[in-house]
Formats: sequence, C-alpha cells, structure tokens
Amino acid sequence: MILTNARIVTRDAVIDGTVEIEGGLIRSVAEGGTVNPAAVDLEGDYLLPGLVEMHTDNMEKNLEPRPGVKWPSPMAAVLAHDAQIASSGITTVFDAISIGEAHKVGRDAMLADSIAGVERGRAEDLLRADHLIHLRCEVVGATVVDLAAPHMDNPLVRIVSLMDHTPGQRQWSEISHWLTYNKTEHLPKVEIDARLAKLREARALYGEAHRQAIVAMARAHGLVIATHDDTEPAHVDEAAEVGATISEFPTTLAAAQRAHQLGLKTIMGSPNVVRNGSHSGNVSARELAAHGLLDGLSSDYVPVSLLHAAFLLWEEAGIPLPEAVAIVSDNTARMVGLSDRGRIAPGLRADLVRVKALPHLPVVRQVWRQGRQVA
Repeated sequence: MILTNARIVTRDAVIDGTVEIEGGLIRSVAEGGTVNPAAVDLEGDYLLPGLVEMHTDNMEKNLEPRPGVKWPSPMAAVLAHDAQIASSGITTVFDAISIGEAHKVGRDAMLADSIAGVERGRAEDLLRADHLIHLRCEVVGATVVDLAAPHMDNPLVRIVSLMDHTPGQRQWSEISHWLTYNKTEHLPKVEIDARLAKLREARALYGEAHRQAIVAMARAHGLVIATHDDTEPAHVDEAAEVGATISEFPTTLAAAQRAHQLGLKTIMGSPNVVRNGSHSGNVSARELAAHGLLDGLSSDYVPVSLLHAAFLLWEEAGIPLPEAVAIVSDNTARMVGLSDRGRIAPGLRADLVRVKALPHLPVVRQVWRQGRQVA
C-alpha cells in the first residue's frame, strides 16, 4: 500500500510526501508524490503515527456505563471501548484497570472481564487497536495484593501504577475536592466524618505494606512502575527509590520538577490540555509544557482528547507539531518499552492516522494498524 499527497509528521519535521507500506511495516518515507496509480491520495491531510495511550479508564466506563449498572455482555463492552479507541486515532492502548479501591465498590470485578475480553479479542482478531493492560493498584485497598498477584506474569500486563486516593493525600490534598468528586458534600457531617475515618484507617493499616508488596511483584516480573498523583517532591523521591520511571499526573509544578531532576518521565491528562486546566484544581498540563516538563499525555477518561490535545499544544501553546505529536506517540511508546512504533520511519510498524486539521479541531479520517485499515 502507498499513501501519498500527505503532510507526514515525522519525529523531527513535517514533510509533503509519500509513505510505502509492506508486510505491516513502513517500507519507505519520501518527499514528493508518486506515479503509482494504486496509491491512496490523502488530499493534503496530515499523516501521524498511531497514538499510544498508556492510561485510560474507558474500558471501565463501558463495562459499567452507570454506577452499579454492569453491562450484561462484557465482550460487547470491550468491543465498544475498542471501537472508540481506534476511531480516536489510538492504535496502542493500555487499558488501565483499577483494583483495590477502598472507596468505590465493584471495580475490582472488572479486572477478570477486561483481561478475558482482551485475550479473546486478540486470539480471534476482533480488536482494532493493540490492547495491553495497566494495573492501577490502590495500595490502601484490603484486597489489592491478592487481586494483583495472579496477573503479574500475564504477558498483557506491562505497567503497574501505585495509587493512594485517601482524602487528604496527593490528588485529594484538598478534602473539599474529594467531597465534590464523590458527591458527598451534602451528606450529614457525622456521615462524612465516618467515611473519612474509615479511609484513613485503611491507609494506616495497609498503605505501606501493600505498596512494598506490589513493588516487589512488579520488579520481579520486569514491569514498568508508575507512581500516581505525586504532589510533593518527597512523593517523587519515594517513587525513584522503588524504581518507578513514570510520574503519572503530578499535581504540582514542584513534583514535576523533581521528577525531571530524578529522571522520571511525566504523564499528564489530555483533558487537562483541552479544558486548559485540571478538573480537580491541580497544576495545568499547559503550564508543565511551558516549563519543558511535559513528556507524555494520557486521554484518561476522554479518548478523543489525546489527538485534540496534541494539536492544541501546537496551535495554542507554541510547541512544534512534531514535538506535540511525539508527546502522544513516540515519547509514550518509549516510556513503556515499545520501540517498534510511535514514529513514521522505515522498519517500524505501519500504525498510522490520517487527520484533517480544522481550526482547533483535528478530525480522524482513517486509521491503520500494521498496515490494515481499522477505522
């Protein structure tokens, strides 16, 4: 297959040219057109590498579309999630499954359905995107170690993140934000106090022991370790000590600066870029970008935001387009050890996205994974 008349976004430049694909790989990238009549004319649209998503909750949103509503066909939910991911230009996705959360009931049960769905989808060639698993481990959860242990040697599992969502900690340093997010601000004070006391008790009982146990298992299986919602430089110091290489969603400029000082890569939420601010009052992703502290983005809870954020970083934040695209492709691929994708270059996977760029609104027109059109 040949794609021509494209604005090709390589790692270092944007060129008007042609990409030739053979056997699922990029065979050549060249400036100019082609006389081959079988070439696909992209009509001057942008051609990007397939986006790499290392942390999305979207699988959970399909398995449980409303609180307490379990979708009766888990496989149908997996396929619906997959279609949304691919149509957003994401060709590699780490489905982030949260386990052990002390303040949310029922999410632990999603782990088995998610893994089974991805395994079946891969075995029967049902999936459009390449799916892997990211275990989000709430270290204060009573069952988190028992839930995580059987899956640590699953080849789909590549990333483990250490989370602590106890009110008063990290993302929820301001307890009022936790109350609003969990829609508990209007409960009687005695009930709120009881909930807070129970969560803090769980942290004291389990937090450090479970953190050490999860780290030991992850390191034994060679998994990438990420830390979650670092707020203080000391949080980043703790992460570096256990071998974490990614600081996910640092909530302050100081934490992001410390991450870079210690060699950790930072991931922020692309909805933060699109909304031009955090929904929970944390540091702006655009501010981190302005300080040279933004390494990658995650669509988190809105898959379509990943591509949109890259173009906004280019159009509104002054980041060169190749660099902005790398933030949602090559940079992330390298963080998670995937060296065969994330760039448009000979020899790499032909994971590609055709994008029509309207003002402040990139539109996905076609998506290929390993040379096969999937959207």
